[in-house]
Amino acid sequence: MAKAEKATAVAELKSSFEGSNAAVLTEYRGLTVAQLKQLRVSLGEHAKFAVVKNTLTKIAANQAGISELDDLLAGPSAIAFVNGDVVEAAKSLREFAKANPLLVIKGGVVDGKSMNPTEISKLADLESREVLLAKLAGAMKAKQAHAAAVFNALPTNMAQLVEALRAKREESGE
Repeated sequence: MAKAEKATAVAELKSSFEGSNAAVLTEYRGLTVAQLKQLRVSLGEHAKFAVVKNTLTKIAANQAGISELDDLLAGPSAIAFVNGDVVEAAKSLREFAKANPLLVIKGGVVDGKSMNPTEISKLADLESREVLLAKLAGAMKAKQAHAAAVFNALPTNMAQLVEALRAKREESGE
């Protein structure tokens, strides 16, 4: 690889590190081109899966301020650069790794925090961002409905109390 090509590759990797929410490092030894294509499709549009050269990746990661991956860059490496929902990408990687045991998740960086394979697997256990937002919206709506019922009950209870007092006064002849 010529020096200019290496510089271009490093610049592209640095840009990918800086522009992504997460980078998950994997080992793909033994996977076929068709399986890698299937993995790229399963990751969807919010993640880019790229086979990388370890030396160039170390340089690019360090230039981007990420030194956590240095120890993991050994053997055939590929990185999933996630630009969208990190949970969905982690789920896709975990599911693909279950179906294809040759894909090994080595670790990664999520929002600047280093993560080991176990933590990435736990991340995959979370529900998607859309589901969590829907649950939050439902909880907020329920709280608002409860507050509205309480506020509505106050005048109703007051009216019932006034009516009860009026009826008691009529009975006592006041």
